[in-house]
Amino acid sequence: MHFFVNKMRVTVAQIAPRLNRSNLAEAISIVVAHKEKSNLILFPELSLSGYMLQDKLLEDAWNIDELDSLKDLSLDVDIVVGAALRDGDDFFNVALYFSAGKLLSKHDKVHLPNYGMFEEARYFRAGKVFESFLTKFGRVSMVVCEDLWHKSVHEDLMEQNPDYIIALVASPARGFSDNGLEIEEKWYAIIKSVAVECSAKLIFVNRVGFEDGLGFWGGSCIVDAKANIVHKLPRYKKRVETFEIEGN
Repeated sequence: MHFFVNKMRVTVAQIAPRLNRSNLAEAISIVVAHKEKSNLILFPELSLSGYMLQDKLLEDAWNIDELDSLKDLSLDVDIVVGAALRDGDDFFNVALYFSAGKLLSKHDKVHLPNYGMFEEARYFRAGKVFESFLTKFGRVSMVVCEDLWHKSVHEDLMEQNPDYIIALVASPARGFSDNGLEIEEKWYAIIKSVAVECSAKLIFVNRVGFEDGLGFWGGSCIVDAKANIVHKLPRYKKRVETFEIEGN
């Protein structure tokens, strides 16, 4: 384990992205409003783009130099966003970590779901690697949604030995029952298992809102290395909240 700051203030932005480019302005507004009381501000998967992009990807995907405003804001606070990113003729579903005025790390989603309601593999190219990187808080690994449903990824994360795992997610609500929401139970089981396997804190950021008949359930949370959910946001509601968590 690495030893960095004793405590950190994490702002989790459980938002409802729209299928247009207005999401960047909303993200900037949230960062500006919370940067004085935060060390790290996190947004969900595809938070700058909306999820059901399909053919809108061609016009709405971002080029990295269009996100310089987030780079500039990261002089004051670390920022993690999800976006559809253009790289030449290819498009990737990415998690971006901005810090100290630069793009510190980029994770291209490796496992693109292409079944049922999901068509990501039709529009995005898959990433190839999982990497960890050093921040002022410790070693961090980032994953995007479906990545965490693969045991091989858990093994990759264990090898990286991160202090923090950041999971950006866009999970639709499904599996309703009298006992609750089945997909929520499955997700929490996965993230608790990964946190214990890696002896790491895990920050799970899921979106809310509706797109083309899909409703996203939220429930963003922070899990400690012993599988305890120490902070949690409600289902279905847009919330931006700041939590203090112990460092490593």
